[in-house]
Amino acid sequence: MIDLFSGLDAWVLVSLLLALAFVLAFEFINGFHDTANAVATVIYTKAMPPHLAVFFSGVFNFLGVLLGGVGVAYAIVHLLPVELLINVNTGHGLAMVFSLLAAAITWNLGTWYFGIPASSSHTLIGSILGVGLANALINDIPLADGVNWQKAIDIGASLVFSPMAGFLIAALVLISLKWWRPLSKMHKTPEQRRKIDDKKHPPFWNRLVLVISAMAVSFVHGSNDGQKGIGLIMLVLIGIVPSQFVLDLNSTTYQIERTRDATLHLSQFYQRNSQSLGEFLALGKSVKGDLPEKFRCNPQQTEPTINALLDTLKGVADYHSLPSESRIEVRRYLLCLDDTAKKVGKLPGLAAREKDDLNKLRKDLTGTTEYAPFWVILAVALALGLGTMVGWKRVVLTIGEKIGKQGMTYAQGMSAQITTACMIGMANIFSLPVSTTHVLSSGVAGTMVANKSGLQGGTVRTILLAWVLTLPATVALSAGLFWLASKALGS
Repeated sequence: MIDLFSGLDAWVLVSLLLALAFVLAFEFINGFHDTANAVATVIYTKAMPPHLAVFFSGVFNFLGVLLGGVGVAYAIVHLLPVELLINVNTGHGLAMVFSLLAAAITWNLGTWYFGIPASSSHTLIGSILGVGLANALINDIPLADGVNWQKAIDIGASLVFSPMAGFLIAALVLISLKWWRPLSKMHKTPEQRRKIDDKKHPPFWNRLVLVISAMAVSFVHGSNDGQKGIGLIMLVLIGIVPSQFVLDLNSTTYQIERTRDATLHLSQFYQRNSQSLGEFLALGKSVKGDLPEKFRCNPQQTEPTINALLDTLKGVADYHSLPSESRIEVRRYLLCLDDTAKKVGKLPGLAAREKDDLNKLRKDLTGTTEYAPFWVILAVALALGLGTMVGWKRVVLTIGEKIGKQGMTYAQGMSAQITTACMIGMANIFSLPVSTTHVLSSGVAGTMVANKSGLQGGTVRTILLAWVLTLPATVALSAGLFWLASKALGS
C-alpha cells in the first residue's frame, strides 16, 4: 500500500492523509451515532449488559463492512454526475471531499449531542447533493445536470418509504405475536417483569431472539453504512492520487479482457439496434470534441469513445503497463460509456431482453472501476467498529422510553429489530442506502401504536423535524463550504 503514495508532493500527501482521516472520523462518528439503533432494545430490555452489547455490536459492524461488498458504496458515489466524476483534479477533489465531510460530521455530531436519532445516510446524501449543486452553479452547468437526479430519486424513495414500511411491518409483526401468544411474558416491559416476576432478564427464548436480531441489525448496518465510507475514500483516492486508483491495478488479465470484450459487445449491441438508437447515438457520424479535455459525456460521442477505449486497451494484459494519463482516460471512457448505456436502457423501443443484455454489459464495463482495495475496507470496518463501542447512551433512552408513552415490551423490541434487520438486508441486495436510524425508530413507533401504548408527541416531532431538516441543512452547508473552498483554490 505504501508504495502507492511514494513520489507525492509533501502537500498532496498531507492533504491525502487529512482527507482519509476525515472519512474515517465520519465513520467513527457514524458508529457511535448509530450504535444505539442496534443495541437500544437489548440494553433497554436487559437482554444483554451494555458493555457486552456494545462490544458485540462493534464486532458485527466490523464483519458487515468486510463482507458487504461495494454496491452501496458506488450507489452513493454515483449521486454525483458522471461529468464531475471524470473531472480528476487534486485541488477539486480536496474541495469536494472536505466540504461534504465537514458538513456531514457537523450535523451528525449536533444531532448526537442532543440525543436525536438522525440518519447518517440522510446526512451524507444531503452533503453530496450540496457539492453537486454548488459545482453546477460555479461552472454554469444547468442544475438539472448538477446531480444524478435519477439516482437521487431512487435513493430518496428508499429513504422515504423504508421508515413507512418499517412502521407498518413492525406493527404487523407485533400484532401477529399478540394473536399467537396473547398471554406470553414477552408482552411485559422490563419494569413489569421485575415487579411481577422478580426477574431482571427477559424469558430465555425472547432474550435469544433479541440478542440475535440485535447482532443482525449490527451486521446489516455495517454492510450498508460502512460502504458509504468506502465510497468516500475511493472519491478521495481518485481525486487526489488518480494515477494509482482510477482503475483497479490488481485486475487480472481476464478482468481486463472482460472489460475489452464488453466494450466490443456494446458496439455490436448498438449496431444491432441502430434503427432505434442511430439518431440518439449519432451512429456512423463523426462528432468533434476530445472527451478527456471536455469532461463531458455526450451520447453522440459513443462510437469515438468505444474506438478510443479499444485502441487504448489493445494488447494490455496489466493496467500497470498503461501510462498514468492513459489510465485516467480509460476510466473516463468507461464511465461515459456506462452513463450512455444507462440512458439508452431507459429509451422506449428496446425489448426487455435487450435491456437485460445491456445491464449485463454495464456490469462488465465497470468491473475494474467500481472496486475498493482491501486496506480501504479494513480501515472503514475498524473505524465503524471502534466507533460503535462508544457514545451509545444518549440515544438508547430515546429509543427505549421516549418514543412511546410506556416502556418497550420484549415483543416490541423483537418486532422492531427483526423488521430492521430484514429491511436493511433487502436494501443491501439491491444496493440501496437506507437509514438504520429511521427504520428502527419508526419500527418502534409502529409497535407502540399497535400495542396501544401511544406516542410521545414531543419526541416524535423532534425526530420528524430532524428528518425534514437534515437534507436542506446538509445541502446548504456542504454547498457553502464547497463554494468557499473553490474560490480559495481559484477554480
